[in-house]
Amino acid sequence: MSRILSIGAAFPEFSAPAVVSLDAGKEFSVLSNKDIKGKWAVVFFWPLDFTFVCPTEIAEFNKHFGDFQDRDAVLIGASTDSQYVHLAWRQHHADLKGLKFPMLADHKKDLSEALGILHPVDKVPLRVTYIVDPEGIVRHVSVNDLNVGRNVNEVLRVLDALQTDELCPCNWEKGQATLG
Repeated sequence: MSRILSIGAAFPEFSAPAVVSLDAGKEFSVLSNKDIKGKWAVVFFWPLDFTFVCPTEIAEFNKHFGDFQDRDAVLIGASTDSQYVHLAWRQHHADLKGLKFPMLADHKKDLSEALGILHPVDKVPLRVTYIVDPEGIVRHVSVNDLNVGRNVNEVLRVLDALQTDELCPCNWEKGQATLG
């Protein structure tokens, strides 16, 4: 497995199709770095569509979509499935029909390879979450193995801490005193 892109690195340039709607004729758009430039971004990857753990995570991120908006953060979900597979999954899975964020289709695996997040055997993305600052620099990375879902509340907590630009102690939560 290649090295996973980590803290302090520039998030790679990307341009890929995404599912942004279920409305006929408006299902697809192309997303790129331009869509996150100058903003905080949370980009999370899951291994495969039409699986079991993935929709629980995607639905939980969607449930907290307003929380990410309140923090002026762009939320993007991604896997290496095509935009057509993403669309079919959204159309047929009750928890995914009302998604408010795009599902990026990294089907050529360009972004996943640049990030170094492909499983060494299965060649699907690990459960990786990136928080990228407005300058395009990776400020947080969390990685879970394929069978373990992540905690969306923890992603929000870390985003809050990063946005303070202060020293935040262990278990710090928004509204608590920082060390700076």
